[in-house]
Amino acid sequence: MRDIFAEIFENQPLDPMVSARQGGSPELRKRFYTRAHTADQPGEGGFPVLLDGKPVKTPARHSLAAPSRPLAEHLAAEWDAQQQLIDPAQMPLTRLANAVIDAVAAQTKPVADEVAKYLGSDLLFYRADAPPGLVALQAKHWDPVLDWAHESLGARFMLVEGVVYAAQPDTALAAARAAIPNEPWQLGAVASITTLTGSALLALALARGKIDADAAWIAAHVDEDWQMQHWGRDDVAIARRDYRFAEMRAASTVLKHTI
Repeated sequence: MRDIFAEIFENQPLDPMVSARQGGSPELRKRFYTRAHTADQPGEGGFPVLLDGKPVKTPARHSLAAPSRPLAEHLAAEWDAQQQLIDPAQMPLTRLANAVIDAVAAQTKPVADEVAKYLGSDLLFYRADAPPGLVALQAKHWDPVLDWAHESLGARFMLVEGVVYAAQPDTALAAARAAIPNEPWQLGAVASITTLTGSALLALALARGKIDADAAWIAAHVDEDWQMQHWGRDDVAIARRDYRFAEMRAASTVLKHTI
């Protein structure tokens, strides 16, 4: 069964846009199990996901297990939702779980350091000076998160007009860096949200319950939505965004069920 899981989740162009550029869809495996479920009791790594009573393994041969039963049930539901074929592109929670178990758990500091790099040039710092409508939207969706970072984390950042890099105060960076979680599942989710949104502050605000996934996603796409509103809809961008929002929801599920 190890070879099946490796074939399913390794070396696959999961993003449908990548697959299209490569000239077709990835070859998918047929569903080989009747039932996906979880164990009643935790085992190695937590509550394992089972297929017809047999444990699922990650590509690195660790047990696909979650730290809480509700999270394991969400993982099992993702496997159970597969029909005739197993499509990794439709399994964002399993992909994130594999990454946490196989990679993040063994190198939490480097992952946290990568998240911290975003704090130095976070999306929320760089503001438009015009038109007034965009300026107002950025303030509406971004200022509450910056206010939260100041009030709750003790991190006061500077705003910049334009896109030219400006260094942020070391004290603010250190305060926000201290809020990055150490627990591997929480850290993996925060890292995923950071790369999806371009903002470590949005990821931390979501992890701390300041905002929900929908609000974070809207905030991350203020500029893009403004452009489409005034210059027309980009269907390719929308399709890619929908795919990435599924990853966002998966990360949010991890945050919800590992606190």
